[in-house]
Amino acid sequence: MEELRKAQKRLAADFQKVSSELTERRAAAARKLEKRVEAELAQLAMERTIFRVDLSPSEWSSDGADRVAFLVSPNVGEEPRPLEKVASGGEISRIALALKTCLAAPKTRTVRTLIFDEVDTGVGGSAAEGIGRRLKKLASANQVLCVTHLPQVASFADHHYLVEKQESKGRTVAVIEELDTAARTREVGRMLSGQKLTPEALKHAEQLIKSASV
Repeated sequence: MEELRKAQKRLAADFQKVSSELTERRAAAARKLEKRVEAELAQLAMERTIFRVDLSPSEWSSDGADRVAFLVSPNVGEEPRPLEKVASGGEISRIALALKTCLAAPKTRTVRTLIFDEVDTGVGGSAAEGIGRRLKKLASANQVLCVTHLPQVASFADHHYLVEKQESKGRTVAVIEELDTAARTREVGRMLSGQKLTPEALKHAEQLIKSASV
């Protein structure tokens, strides 16, 4: 038992040394990540958002002795609080997009599937284009699925699917259809102009899709 106690004490000291080094490296990486995420959020119509990575002591595990939490303050004058308690659904999606953009790994054989549901809620114009470009960047090494109502975002897609509700046998069902090049241009034009597709909207749609492919 005495030998076991000595071994336990020695292993505990080794763990504390290694976990302390890991904590220092995490703290340094956290400061860099905070700046990068805030820079990304500035391009996603969240330019005044404060993002913090909070490290606190935790029970020992194979991951070290730290508990990591993401804190955010989307409004000026508010203290950063846990992400899930203060951010709206659209804000959480944009923060997730910023994080995944900053943490995007080089191309590997492992392909992740990333799903963003209306990540563009509450934005438009140049901010929407910024979201589209970041999704496009993520899609170079991952499979990205995005639900959107904005033509600026939809124009960046490699594949465009139209989802709509229809009535069938007295029930409402969702129908999905992959659009070819011509149909896609018409749909982006409809997103720009509404139900009535105008020649101007169609021309604008062609330009949007062309610009997004560059």
